[in-house]
Amino acid sequence: MSGESVNEPVGLGGAVGPGAPAGLVRTDPAVTSTWVGSDAPAGSVRIGLIWAEAHNGVIGAGGGLPWHVPEDLAHFKEVTLGHPVLMGRKTWDSLPERFRPLPGRVNFVLSRQAKWAATGAIRVASLEEAVARVGSQALSTAGASETPEGVGLWLWVIGGAELFAAVIDRAHRLEVTELDLAVNGEAFAPSIDLSWRLSHSEPLVGALASQVGVGYRFRRYERP
Repeated sequence: MSGESVNEPVGLGGAVGPGAPAGLVRTDPAVTSTWVGSDAPAGSVRIGLIWAEAHNGVIGAGGGLPWHVPEDLAHFKEVTLGHPVLMGRKTWDSLPERFRPLPGRVNFVLSRQAKWAATGAIRVASLEEAVARVGSQALSTAGASETPEGVGLWLWVIGGAELFAAVIDRAHRLEVTELDLAVNGEAFAPSIDLSWRLSHSEPLVGALASQVGVGYRFRRYERP
């Protein structure tokens, strides 16, 4: 990660959806549709969601992140670097211009506006389109990397709240940073229901101490 600051911001709160505290269950009939149009085998592209949340599942306020925790930003970079990322248009807009596009990653932006375009972004109209592009040979030299396990490719969804809620039922992994922080916000993390299992926690108990004085822990959830 040399040569690049770990302090790249990620505007998870940029796309503020209807949201609800993380303990509430959301359902969306749109997520039951099957993949269409992919050039790759159905199981070769894996979908991960990554976010940081404060108490009550808050992930954003005022179109951005209401905190700055360097260790979380470094974790975000470690997980996503070398992999394509998918975000909503409002999340893209919330990134400071100097960080658009996020370096070392193909930046997909979901927008249903056919004429939308931005330097460094690849517009897609749906999650299916992003998955198809990740699975195509055209992306193989443009930032897509094999999974650490050597099977398939990862597409990391980085926000905002509406996109998280819409795609979580299709995801294979969740990377969640829990912050010991009470803040008000309008964007909330999706519910993590019993279909997920906690596969990794750092630390196992308690919390790590950030250099800015905020307690935090990293949680990874996977499908059983």
